[in-house]
Amino acid sequence: MSSAITRILLTMAMAACAGMAASCGRADAADASRSGGDARERTVVATSTLCADLARTVCDGVPGTAVRGLMPAGVDPHLWRPTAGGARTLAGADVVVANGLRLEGRMADVLPKLARSGCTVFEASSAIPMDRWRTAEDAHGQADPHVWMDPSLWAQAAEGLAACMAREDPHHAALYAANAAAFAVRCERVAERVREAIATIPPERRLLVTAHDAFGYFGSAFGIEVRGVQGLSTESETGLANLRALLDEVVARGVPAVFVETSVPDRAVAALVEGARARGARLETGGTLHSDALGAPGSPAGDWEGMMLENARTIVKALGGDASGLGGVEAVP
Repeated sequence: MSSAITRILLTMAMAACAGMAASCGRADAADASRSGGDARERTVVATSTLCADLARTVCDGVPGTAVRGLMPAGVDPHLWRPTAGGARTLAGADVVVANGLRLEGRMADVLPKLARSGCTVFEASSAIPMDRWRTAEDAHGQADPHVWMDPSLWAQAAEGLAACMAREDPHHAALYAANAAAFAVRCERVAERVREAIATIPPERRLLVTAHDAFGYFGSAFGIEVRGVQGLSTESETGLANLRALLDEVVARGVPAVFVETSVPDRAVAALVEGARARGARLETGGTLHSDALGAPGSPAGDWEGMMLENARTIVKALGGDASGLGGVEAVP
């Protein structure tokens, strides 16, 4: 992060949080006595598009609570740099919702300072037991931040956020909890549909190769092997030896397709496809997956459920499975 942006962020965010120190982290007297939307608006600021979607889900219908997202659709959170506008948004936050596990790599020095200043910072990954965290072999002990790829873990994140919001706003605790419980049901239904569809892919073709290692939790949840050309972070470099080993495996197994990602350049995946074709193998780009960011609002991948189903449709079709059970997102009564 540039020193200028860091100064802007810290100056504005620290000033705002200092003024909120008496009320951030607990419900103030005005909020405790509110009967609807008559108290000041509570602002929840979320970092990534996935965190913003989670916050909107948990806070849905709660009077006086507004959710604002920092990052626009399609932006890579590993590389995103806060702007002056983002700093102003953070400075007005009552609660900040982040993913954690260094997903927001270039905000790593900002979030702890906000928390130490008295502002409530909720990290979705903190609601998930550490023994459920995945560590990639080449990540030097770093936990995989892409926890939303496993529906059961993302449901736990929603439950944790609901508990956090209930501490901030006890008057609406039951509504936060109900929203999280309803989301858990949706997560179970999405998981069931994706699992059944992945199972239709021929076993020898159940290898998901993507631009970076963002689908490890997805693979564990749904029974498909996963390889990323890059590591957990898109800042990592693609090693030539790793690329060759991956090329050997793809060709040997007759995998028909590899995948690019909306928020990651496709150069490494293109090199893999060219290398396979040079060996006489038929390898195509199977489509574009949403990994670290949702699609545009209103698009098929504009929320978490739509993203999961859209990704699964793309994967299953390209690898020779039956995606007919992955229509639209089901409505939950």
